[in-house]
Amino acid sequence: MVSVLLIDDDTELSKLLEEYLQSEQFELHAAHDGPSGLDKALTNHYSAVVLDVMLPGMSGLDVLKQLRQKSSVPVLMLTARGSELDRILGLELGADDYLPKPFNPRELVARLRAILRRASGSGASVSSQPVHLAGVELYPESRSVTCNGKPVNLTGAEFDLLYTFLRNPGKIISREDLTQAALGRPMSPMDRSIDVHVSNLRRKLGPYDGEQERVKAIRGSGYVYLLPGEQQ
Repeated sequence: MVSVLLIDDDTELSKLLEEYLQSEQFELHAAHDGPSGLDKALTNHYSAVVLDVMLPGMSGLDVLKQLRQKSSVPVLMLTARGSELDRILGLELGADDYLPKPFNPRELVARLRAILRRASGSGASVSSQPVHLAGVELYPESRSVTCNGKPVNLTGAEFDLLYTFLRNPGKIISREDLTQAALGRPMSPMDRSIDVHVSNLRRKLGPYDGEQERVKAIRGSGYVYLLPGEQQ
């Protein structure tokens, strides 16, 4: 069974999810405050962490910030419905995806499975052949990336996003297609997740010499991965 850590102070929700997830072949462990959740996440091996934003003792965003300093475990944030700021901050801090509360347990399972597919390398990375392009080297089997010879630490979503870009240099890719490729789900109305992941990827790779950005937004169309000196 797949081991998942839920960090949420709602004990009733934890009990309900434990029963439901067990039927879906997930083993759920729970923590009900920020400090104990962070300690469990750092001292045990979990396939994924489901992390609520609102927690006693330490906010979920602070837990995520400290967790990302030491661990790349996939994280699904639970946010209040309509709280776009929390979603954006969570993604900027390294969450793989988010799910607004209240949610259907089936949707939680679908999001977890999409995250785990990416983490296991069975998402967008369908080929085992490394990709080399303009100083960036991507290795699907190890899910590792270097840029100008230096390792780049990417989340699962960022890795699949970069893989999609590197396979389609110079081609405009819609936000809908990027969301499906990087997050394994359709893009929801008013969903800015992919924009935050693109922004994180840009920051981690840095620009080309001469300050040209690698990824350019095309208004009303999507994004394009440019080669050095290329204009769009």
